Amino acid sequence: MNLLRLPTDQLSVSHPKELSMPTPDTPSLPPSQAATPLGQLADETPDVMTLHTQDAYRMFTGRSGDPVSKAPAIPGGRRFAAVLKSIWYLSANDNPYADWILIRTYQALGVIRTQMAQAIAMPEAEFEALRRKGLNLSVLSSRSPATVSLGFRSPYGYATAEAIVEFDYHVRMVKTLVLKDRLSDTDGRAAIREVGRGLRRLFLEPIRWERNLLREEMLPLDRRDFLPGADEAARQRVRAAVALFGEVPRDVFTGAEAPRHSQRRDTPTAAELRLLQQASLTIDTLPEPAVPPAGQLL
Repeated sequence: MNLLRLPTDQLSVSHPKELSMPTPDTPSLPPSQAATPLGQLADETPDVMTLHTQDAYRMFTGRSGDPVSKAPAIPGGRRFAAVLKSIWYLSANDNPYADWILIRTYQALGVIRTQMAQAIAMPEAEFEALRRKGLNLSVLSSRSPATVSLGFRSPYGYATAEAIVEFDYHVRMVKTLVLKDRLSDTDGRAAIREVGRGLRRLFLEPIRWERNLLREEMLPLDRRDFLPGADEAARQRVRAAVALFGEVPRDVFTGAEAPRHSQRRDTPTAAELRLLQQASLTIDTLPEPAVPPAGQLL
């Protein structure tokens, strides 16, 4: 974060004494090996996701808008994963709002996944009880499932893929229960619709955050903008962020609560942490901004 910077003339660097020969405990490499850089880590084989239901496939791909019927676009898991990747990259800028939406989104995704796991656990237990009685029921699967290549570049993409696979299994289980007279048609449709709506609502939220946080005038936003002595441009960024998203929680701002995955690498010193703990996070304490030109966010 480097909120506090010492002049370079106050820094001293000590250099270890050069040794003429390596110590016995330090093996030396031949020059050819020592100079050879290691290659970047990569997947040995492509990552794929197998889906058995149209419900899950559409949940992943989403739907494009139709200009003729004026039907709006519906974002799917693929778009959701791409948005989270952009915000994950933005967290490297020490942007507290990037951290906050990553935390909120991952927690909400966890709630939906728990909901699906609980919904699946009960019929699985019922199937096991029926097996003990002599009735062996299997879960429906597609004769021609769809195989989707992944290749995500962020951990949030893989979290999304796992949620989609769990939704796919949830749909398969519900349709099995309907077919095999463990659930009514109405209750089955309601069970799929409830989880599906929850996922779609979740997919929508970070899109608004990304659209605003990645605007050119908002890109420089970081924790230093909240500190005393920030310039007028920084204060305007803070006002815009608070107006759009609300006040960032103090624990997120100080880093006490952090995303499961973040590109932020700054570790504040004790003095910097005190500044973060004392900084005002509310728009009310900031001076009134000058009126910006029409059409500008800030």
